Amino acid sequence: MKKSKSRILTVNGGSSSIKFALFEGGSLKRILEGEIARIGLSGTTLKVKGVDSFTRSVKAPDHKEAVDLLMDWIEKHCGPDGLTAVGHRVVHGGPKYWKPQKITPKMIKDLQGFKSFDPEHMPEEILLIQAFCRRFPKLLQLACFDTAFHHDLPQVAKMLPIPRRYEAQGVRRYGFHGISYEFLMNELTRLAGSKSNRGRVILAHLGNGASLAAVKDGKSIDTSMSFTPAAGVPMSTRSGDIDPGLVLYLARTEGLDAKKINEMVNFKSGLRGISETSSDMHDLLMKEKNDVRAAEAIALFCYQIKKWIGAYAAALGGLDILVFAGGIGENAPEVRARICEGLGFLGIEIEKKRNKANKEVISNGRVTVRVIHTDEEWMIAKTVSSILGEV
Repeated sequence: MKKSKSRILTVNGGSSSIKFALFEGGSLKRILEGEIARIGLSGTTLKVKGVDSFTRSVKAPDHKEAVDLLMDWIEKHCGPDGLTAVGHRVVHGGPKYWKPQKITPKMIKDLQGFKSFDPEHMPEEILLIQAFCRRFPKLLQLACFDTAFHHDLPQVAKMLPIPRRYEAQGVRRYGFHGISYEFLMNELTRLAGSKSNRGRVILAHLGNGASLAAVKDGKSIDTSMSFTPAAGVPMSTRSGDIDPGLVLYLARTEGLDAKKINEMVNFKSGLRGISETSSDMHDLLMKEKNDVRAAEAIALFCYQIKKWIGAYAAALGGLDILVFAGGIGENAPEVRARICEGLGFLGIEIEKKRNKANKEVISNGRVTVRVIHTDEEWMIAKTVSSILGEV
């Protein structure tokens, strides 16, 4: 009897959305993909692309209702026995979890204890895992941790310059966007050959969340996000690195407590905070000629990323390849050009026509500059399929 093909569901829960995709095991053919967007906001939608594509308005005032809605849709369209496994993107596994592995009651309990590491993502991700446990108790669930790619950072990059006793509590640089970075390195090998894996590479994942990673001989040696995803470069609504003395200043002058400062740093800063109008790079590019705040938000974003590229070129001892990925990195040639402007001394020279056309290679200098579409869902599916012994 011919063995039926496995079906792998990937789930990626964010602070205001849940993305999901269905793959055929082994071949990793994408059957469909979807998203519940704008959870807790007006205009919440459920969008599915693939078989019977549609977009419809839904009510999801919080993540609990959004998760219930997703469970109902999966049960109706996949059935209780229509899935082989589900792979979850889990942002943080603390100091204990990083390798992709089966989710167990013990892991869920441990992850509950790590909520304080990332209170913006962990509660929603645990909610999703528990919902699958209730609705599909026999379904194999696997966790793919976003910190895995950076787990073996050199000690000098991993340590934080605070009293050493906190290291024993798991306080260190973890780094994130690891699933994306793993995909980008696999794709880079496919496009440029295995030699690229032995080179000096900077990966720039620039989207709503933004980070960079310095990769040498295929291994991450440094990354801009740190103990939490709020560190590093400015993002859509996150501040990136700020003076820690600012926390005391705001507590003293504005009466802000830890909760309010966390809300400011994660949801009211970055592009939104500087522009005072939008967290969306496309919106800001449309406004910048007539709005100095939009222009300054873009300028700050590009300037800070330029600085990190320079710093990582120094850490790598030179640079061979620069990769842009993520919503901004893949679709905003103006931003890529401004980031790379003035980096000719590193060997980075952008070819204007190729950059404007979003070609795979957009450079004509010594350093190869590439634009690669990242695919976290595919990477999760590949990881799950590997654990199932299919690839």
